[in-house]
Amino acid sequence: MRSDNVTKGVERAPNRSLFYALGYTKEELERPLIGVVCSYNEIVPGHMNLDKIAEAVKAGVRAAGGTPVEFPAIAVCDGIAMGHIGMKYSLVTRDLIADSTEAMAIAHQFDGLVMIPNCDKNVPGLLMAAARVNIPTIFCSGGPMLAGRLNDGRRSCLSHMFEAVGAYKAGKLDEEGVEDYENNACPTCGSCSGMYTANSMNCLTEAIGMGLRGNGTIPAVWSARLRLAKHAGMQIMDLVKNNIRPRDIMTPAAFHNAETVDMALGCSTNTMLHLPAIAHECGIELDLDMSNEISSKTPNLCHLAPAGDTYMEDLEGAGGVYAVMKELTKKGLLDTSVMTCTGKTLEENLAGVTNRNPEIIRPVENPYSADGGIAVLKGNLAPEGCVVKRSAVAPEMMSHTGPARVFDSEEEAITAIYAGKIVPGDVVVIRYEGPKGGPGMREMLNPTSAIVGMGLGESVALITDGRFSGATRGAAIGHVSPEAALGGPIAFVEEGDIISIDIPACKIEVQVDEATLAERKAKWVCPEPKVKTGYLARYAKLVTSASRGAVLE
Repeated sequence: MRSDNVTKGVERAPNRSLFYALGYTKEELERPLIGVVCSYNEIVPGHMNLDKIAEAVKAGVRAAGGTPVEFPAIAVCDGIAMGHIGMKYSLVTRDLIADSTEAMAIAHQFDGLVMIPNCDKNVPGLLMAAARVNIPTIFCSGGPMLAGRLNDGRRSCLSHMFEAVGAYKAGKLDEEGVEDYENNACPTCGSCSGMYTANSMNCLTEAIGMGLRGNGTIPAVWSARLRLAKHAGMQIMDLVKNNIRPRDIMTPAAFHNAETVDMALGCSTNTMLHLPAIAHECGIELDLDMSNEISSKTPNLCHLAPAGDTYMEDLEGAGGVYAVMKELTKKGLLDTSVMTCTGKTLEENLAGVTNRNPEIIRPVENPYSADGGIAVLKGNLAPEGCVVKRSAVAPEMMSHTGPARVFDSEEEAITAIYAGKIVPGDVVVIRYEGPKGGPGMREMLNPTSAIVGMGLGESVALITDGRFSGATRGAAIGHVSPEAALGGPIAFVEEGDIISIDIPACKIEVQVDEATLAERKAKWVCPEPKVKTGYLARYAKLVTSASRGAVLE
């Protein structure tokens, strides 16, 4: 066993003495050592229950003959970090999580790992670590939050909460109405209840083969989540026994499957950052053009919040991610020969699976749209591409042309939006918020929610080299690459320039001739870095373009 390096032989007596100092017995050290990577903390609602998940996982490991050893991973709550400098620290934690988990796993020579994440950067960070360390690994997330219910009985969620602030600023909602959302939108622990980034990544963990059925959809507060955790603890022992490793599971075919499920579910645009980054750790390069090719063949089957009025608990009731995958197999869209963490192929896993609610998971012959939930747009404004959650865009905004309203930070834009300076037809441009320019590529949920909450969601577009929360809806186009700080064309857009957006055609253009853009570029001077010290400054020096997943080099 790998753990023999720290537990076997006279030469390892000093190592064993330290295990004994921890209270482990000789008998426990003769079993496989399983690292239980728990992201429990008291600041992220999606993580406040992970101590209980960890205890259930450890019970499963012990029941199957292993010795569990718990250690932590960090996580940021994007909702709490939103709208201030804290959001600069969200995406960057993905690499901190991967690096620190790699260090712990290799330093202590675990035979296998059970990852217990739940929220936005925590899930991809641990998937990156799993690929990098490449020892038998399984994921058991904390589960989604239940949907909220307002005083009048309507169901609600975090995206409605953010939009309520915009409605208040527009005089469409009073303080009592805001308080109703505040008290009721997020009623339980768990990852926020729509198909936001956390739930998107937890669902894709099933799709890529690294999580058991229900990992993405069983609510955090259901006892079934604890049973799932015990089964994950048991299953890691089978993976260790058969030496089934992450890179045996996360193959090119598995990533193709994950992107296909992504399009069918209508996942967060952040998946277009995370899947390439995870693949990169597997030695696989994903490009954005591949996403459009997959999308063109994949029907969009789900409209969960923010695209619609259904929630994660509804998806679970309909059969979950497996039921979505079963629908996709009817059109031959998935490679079902791939290995998964169950020790079985995807084909074996899907045997007997049915779609229990065709209103929640549309059958492939009756989709919401014939193409997928995410589109990659290209043009002279984004030569390397940009992304939009097509499934959450109003029909009126699928094609839009309007004047640019240019801002060099999120703060400038939100001030103008709240002040009523953005009018129907405008195209809001927020730049210098990319991976390097931010630094950290902040999510722009506040301005997009303000636009929707103020009644402009069907008449105003927003374009940025930053990114969006999975809770964003509307014509919100992010990840513009190259970013402004790298001298991308978005840096040369001026107030009043006409921008045309054609989502069905996957095109985005600023209607300025090449000679004028070249002249502006010649005069352009890159602004001073916004952050010059600490981790963010180091991150800015190492991070690559959003079109490559914002990986570090």
